[in-house]
Amino acid sequence: MAPSDTIVEPFPNVRINLRQPLWALLLAWLWPGAGHFYQGRHAKGLLFMVCILGTFFFGLALGEGKVVYAGDSGQRVTVTGWRRLIQRWPYFLQAGVGLPAAPALVQTAIVRRGGQPLFGGIMAPPRNDDELAAWNERLNVRFEMGTLFTMIAGLLNVLAMYDAFAGPVATEPGDDKRPPPDKDAGDKQK
Repeated sequence: MAPSDTIVEPFPNVRINLRQPLWALLLAWLWPGAGHFYQGRHAKGLLFMVCILGTFFFGLALGEGKVVYAGDSGQRVTVTGWRRLIQRWPYFLQAGVGLPAAPALVQTAIVRRGGQPLFGGIMAPPRNDDELAAWNERLNVRFEMGTLFTMIAGLLNVLAMYDAFAGPVATEPGDDKRPPPDKDAGDKQK
């Protein structure tokens, strides 16, 4: 065992080798569940992978690939700096999924340079306010729901990343036990 490996013992006789927690954290961010696979926790890794990626891709499909984009085309923006970045704040949450959200960055760079987006425009930013309005009108509530699903997937992966880094949350077994419910207390209330 390497000196940087971390062993967690959440319950007596159960030892989980977290290996190198920072590496597991990075892998868990790049691809949901990969950090757990690295640690040998395959069932949990598969669970996180299926649930998080399923939620992300369902939301992406619901919004017809239009709900995940990193920014704007640069042609319609009148603000700069931090205010420009936060105009598309849902992407910060969507980026919690890692590599599956990365094509949005590539698409934004291509569109800002005046090129045609790849893959039929999936994850490409709208070219102007009218195009964004057309997406919202055509997709209606599916645009908002798709955005919400992809944001939730990113947030869920942040929790999975924490689990890969710190291990499962476990409480110490308590010495004090609750007494059984008093039968007479229920009869007095009636």
